[in-house]
Amino acid sequence: MSNRVRPEFEGRGEELLAVVESALRDRLPGGWTFTRETERSATDRSVDAWYTLQTAKGLYSLVAVETKRLIEPRDVPRLAERLHGALPSDRWGIPILAARYLSESVRARLKEAGLSYVDATGNIYVHADEPALYIADRGLDHDPWRGPGRPRGTLKGAPAAQVVRALVDAPGPWKMRALIAASEAATGSVYRVVDFLDSEGLISRDDGGLIHVTDWTKLLRRWSRDYEFLHTNTVTRWIAPRGVEHALEQLRVNAGDGYAATGTIAASTWAEYAPVRSAMIFAKDPAVVAELMGVRAADTGANVLLAAPAFPALMRGAFERADGLRIVTPAQAAADLMTGPGRAPSEAEELLEWMKGNEDAWRKV
Repeated sequence: MSNRVRPEFEGRGEELLAVVESALRDRLPGGWTFTRETERSATDRSVDAWYTLQTAKGLYSLVAVETKRLIEPRDVPRLAERLHGALPSDRWGIPILAARYLSESVRARLKEAGLSYVDATGNIYVHADEPALYIADRGLDHDPWRGPGRPRGTLKGAPAAQVVRALVDAPGPWKMRALIAASEAATGSVYRVVDFLDSEGLISRDDGGLIHVTDWTKLLRRWSRDYEFLHTNTVTRWIAPRGVEHALEQLRVNAGDGYAATGTIAASTWAEYAPVRSAMIFAKDPAVVAELMGVRAADTGANVLLAAPAFPALMRGAFERADGLRIVTPAQAAADLMTGPGRAPSEAEELLEWMKGNEDAWRKV
């Protein structure tokens, strides 16, 4: 399937079924067939259409296809229940969700729910154990039919950072008024961020209006993708000629509260790491902090990254640990490591494991 899309494409049911048929028939091994079960589709309306997938050796599987013009992450559990429930328990079956466009977060949720998917921009994932089948292709990472009047929601910007940090740092549940106060963001911005998080399935709201974080690790990961330490903050690169530890000692002695170490240095407070060979540090005035540390500007070979924080929320909650070094919170260190350089993403996973096992130590009411 080409990633070129038709401007007039509406993404109605039969249009999407045609997309599924084309996507699979173009990619199936030689001798395999993908045939619509017209009689069953007419009588069994539990899903939008039924197909039979048959191999060259005669093995076959029933395929249930549900079409939706638009899907949000919060829709996935309901769709998974419908598709899985429609397939007979005594036969191999493949549940496929088809849509005009599926965002990255929706695609991830569909995989987690055991669903295959196809969208009209070329994003394809079809998996079956029997007959053994794996088809995957990459389409667009943006909705080509979403006009300028309907901007795609993101977690970029200061309000998102403020709200996410508040939701992760304390367990909740949250009244909206309390979340506004804790995040220190404007009321309208908090409502917009909460609505987006709800659409992404990252929070839920009960009948009393209380906000619950369904999985703080997923929320932190989702925010980190839009936040990105290296791209959102103003980062400068330096070399510590006498080593990172010596430079950090200068911070302990001289820098006051104008900085907060993040990344591996902060994470090593809670999880075991190899000796620190590089540093990621928030600095309100990077030039001043660089002078205090005795580091030199570098285009290559840098072992110190000084970042002027894009938002005050990134340094919120920073504290002085036992050795006198000022560090960010575990949640912020994990988010910065997720999109940091080198081994940083793998170190983020180690920190997350510690955080999951020690929530009482860092998630404060």
